[in-house]
Amino acid sequence: MQSASRPQSSKRRISSLAWVMAACISASISSRAQVPYINTGPDSAFAQIDFAQLYLDQQNRHLKKVEQQEAQDKELIDSGAVSVLDLNAPNNAIEEYNRGTSFMRAQNSKEAIKHLQKAVADYPNFVAAYIGLGLAYLDQDDAVKAKSEFETAARIDQKFPGSFLNLGLLALSTKDFATAEAELEKAVAIHAGARSLSALAYAQNGAHEYPQTLETARRVHALEHKGMANVHYVAASAAMSINDFESMEHELRFFLDEDPTNAYAPVARQNLAALTHNKEVRAEAAKAPPQGTTVSTPQKLQTFPNNDRLKAELSALGDESETGSCEDCNKLAEAEPAEGALGGAASVAPNFSYGGSAWTIRKSVDEVALFLAVSSHGHMVNDLELSDIKIRDDDKPPAGVLQFTPQSKLPLRLALLVDTSGSVQDRFSFEKRAASQFVDKVLKPSSDLGFIAGFATETTVTQDFTAVTTDLGKGIEKLSNGGGTALFDAVSSACWKLAKYPDHERVARVLVILSDGEDNSSHSSLKQTIQVAERTGVTIYAISTREEIRDKTDADKVLEALAEQSGGEAMFPGDLLTLGKSFDKLREVIRSRYFIAYTPADFQPNGSYRTIKVVAEKNGKRLQIRSRKGYHARLEAVHN
Repeated sequence: MQSASRPQSSKRRISSLAWVMAACISASISSRAQVPYINTGPDSAFAQIDFAQLYLDQQNRHLKKVEQQEAQDKELIDSGAVSVLDLNAPNNAIEEYNRGTSFMRAQNSKEAIKHLQKAVADYPNFVAAYIGLGLAYLDQDDAVKAKSEFETAARIDQKFPGSFLNLGLLALSTKDFATAEAELEKAVAIHAGARSLSALAYAQNGAHEYPQTLETARRVHALEHKGMANVHYVAASAAMSINDFESMEHELRFFLDEDPTNAYAPVARQNLAALTHNKEVRAEAAKAPPQGTTVSTPQKLQTFPNNDRLKAELSALGDESETGSCEDCNKLAEAEPAEGALGGAASVAPNFSYGGSAWTIRKSVDEVALFLAVSSHGHMVNDLELSDIKIRDDDKPPAGVLQFTPQSKLPLRLALLVDTSGSVQDRFSFEKRAASQFVDKVLKPSSDLGFIAGFATETTVTQDFTAVTTDLGKGIEKLSNGGGTALFDAVSSACWKLAKYPDHERVARVLVILSDGEDNSSHSSLKQTIQVAERTGVTIYAISTREEIRDKTDADKVLEALAEQSGGEAMFPGDLLTLGKSFDKLREVIRSRYFIAYTPADFQPNGSYRTIKVVAEKNGKRLQIRSRKGYHARLEAVHN
């Protein structure tokens, strides 16, 4: 490596410079006038010696900087963060790589690929650029090219763990546990980091290597592993499989200590309660493992209701019916938890993602759950019969209707997601009061549950699931203002948390967003977030916090897209006084909906988009319907 020779060459250079400077000093004592920067006073020789010392000190500082840089390089290499070959990349290749990663952060993988290809063309040994290309191809749903790029990176530098980690994660996404384990073991052998070890534990559990899973989880726990709490659920599943209930309890407690507001925290508590109550039946009483709550890196950024980022997000939505199949169907889970206590833990990767979508599996359920809000001239209609409603799924009547009932008869699972970013600072107190009144009136303590979360750059749960409205009000009061805005990440997280609550009956899952619709910090895209809402069966309602009356902005359109695609509604009060009225209207809309469950005709598990069209008439009058526009059919499970 070139950098390894820098200390010796620097020392030789400084030694030579010192000898030359000493000779100059001797000459200057006898012939001072020949050197223009030497004083002619009686202390001129000492002045020249001081100059030499200053120069030598400067050179020594340069040497220390070189040594410090090399120490930093060594630390990065030893930690597995950087390939040793990447340190020799020329400036032009690095510039292209930086451009590519900038486009990736902006969720423009197509443009990122162009610059990353230039980077490897300029420097064929650029390991990080090959890995970046692999991630970009994954964002383009091209797993074959992604794998090829990861394999190239691994071939170029067989001592860099990141290439094998990505190959392992790619195998995990298809549940190829044997290949995943082989690749991840290579990564761990080079550098046993928490992320590689957590992924290895997941692969081992999927391969039914339960004692090894527990040992790997213990290795993770001994390291700094923030954000990797799900590894303890994987370990708990392994412990249950071999009837090691003591280890199962330890792992569940670790999980709750590390991530108490995780979407599966209620499930963990159920498991612990079952273990305490009866060791013989604890495995049957528990539920499936959780998907971790996604957070983003804090940074304060300014954004505006009309900007290129939001325009690109809206443009990327396109027409779902023309896209053929779900762009993330291999990454998004079905809403319902798998059956059994922790038996599905092998299906939950420890918080790994590409483009913000977690590795998960799906459950085969060929029925559609549909919520309808029906109104006439702005007034909700509450007396419809099934005969008043006609449904067309993929242009065909349903094969059969399984259930039709007013939503008011179903338990409500409500999430209130409040924008706490700096852009809503002026009206934040009033919004919190209006939200508290809404929660107090909409929930029925006998059957309903809700939780409160605030989001800026990060999402924070201030009150977990509870039926006590005063506690929910306290959760709203705990919300603090300030920071950037990661709306899409927050919505995805809230949808997963709603979907993963361990219910044993049909429930209505509703997410209410109080926000201005801006986003400047999310890792998830708008399209991915809408697909998460679809997969989790969550209806989204949005109330805009913008006060001014003006033409519709990109931020307004974002709120409309989130709400309408899920069958909900976006409301734009325009002022603080009307905000309270919007909450009152929303309460009526939520409680006045209808629930229909049906089996679609000619269903094919091919991932294609199926449209839903609903018509309702009463006494010869056509009524206004709000429901989701369609869904992606499940994909046939891939068996290894």
